[in-house]
This record gives sequence, C-alpha cells and structure tokens, in this order.
Amino acid sequence: MRTAHVHRKTTETRISAQIDLDATGRFTNGTDIGFFDHMLNQFACHSMIDISVEATGDLYIDDHHTVEDTGIALGTALTQALDDKKGIRRYGSCLLPMDDTLIRAAVDISGRPFLGWNVDFATPKIGTFDTELVREFFQAFSTHAGLTLHVDKLRGLNSHHVAEATFKATARALRDAVEIDQRQADSIPSTKGAL
Repeated sequence: MRTAHVHRKTTETRISAQIDLDATGRFTNGTDIGFFDHMLNQFACHSMIDISVEATGDLYIDDHHTVEDTGIALGTALTQALDDKKGIRRYGSCLLPMDDTLIRAAVDISGRPFLGWNVDFATPKIGTFDTELVREFFQAFSTHAGLTLHVDKLRGLNSHHVAEATFKATARALRDAVEIDQRQADSIPSTKGAL
C-alpha cells in the first residue's frame, strides 16, 4: 500500500495529512482557507491521489503558515508513501490549458528538491487569498517531497485561472510520475540504482 499519514505540530499550526497514491482522487476535510481547499481538491482530483488534510492554524494572523505547513506535511507524506521509489515512472509533465491560461509543469521524483517557478499573477489576491502563497505551497511541497519541479505560465490573465491551472498541471505531471511502470516494476528508475 502506497499510503502515508503525517502529523506536523508547531506553535503556529497543527496539520494532519494523509495520502493514498493508488486511489481515486478524493479530497476530504480541509484547512479553513476556502480558496486553498478548492486548490487542494483540484490537486487530488487531477493527480488521482486521495488527500486528507486536517489543519488548524493561526489564521487570525494570515494564511501563510497554514499553507506552507500543509505543503510541508503533504510533501513529507509523498516521500513516505513512495518509500524506495521502486517501479515508479519518475518523470511527468503536463501542458494544461484553462480558458485564457496555459501552464506547463514538469516533475522529476529525483530526491533532489528544486523549484523552478515562472508564474506571475495580475492581482495580489484571489478573494482574500494572497496569490504569493501559491508559490509558497509548491516550494514547501517540492522541498519536502524531494521533487525537481518546474512550473511556467505561458499565458494567463485571470489570477483564479492561473492558480487553478498551476495546481492542475502539477497534479497531472505528478500523476504520471508516481505511476508504476509495468516494464520496470521491480527496479529503481535510475542508473545509480537509488533515488
């Protein structure tokens, strides 16, 4: 079973994150941040990874700590669920259109965290959600999951569409990368023999 359950507790947040890599893409519970929960729902749906997040954070300050710590918890859970990474495809990419927006995402489950980010937003907020937190989530997630992740906005005017397409494109790329490759199901996908 490629599953994991992670608890993260700080003076700022308490996060419980659970994932199942071989599931149907359901998102349950949430963070009490409406737009962010909408994004996590999209992330689960399009990655086909079941995600459950229960988060309590210092939202009276702002959303930053809760978003970042959710990324840390989910990245840690992904690492645990992948275990030794035997049999995975390792790489995935997606070119995702959403109305006015076109986002490209590419991922390598390499164990070498790196975020290449070329996404800007026309507005500083989507409702009450700070658009800069989209990058903060992916920085925390990719670092703690050990992913090389590149995300580029090729087109896009509407900030909601840009954010949503970013989550969807990354999810689709991740879906391909975590899939088991039946041609090498018992092998580590690296000439080094380890990831």
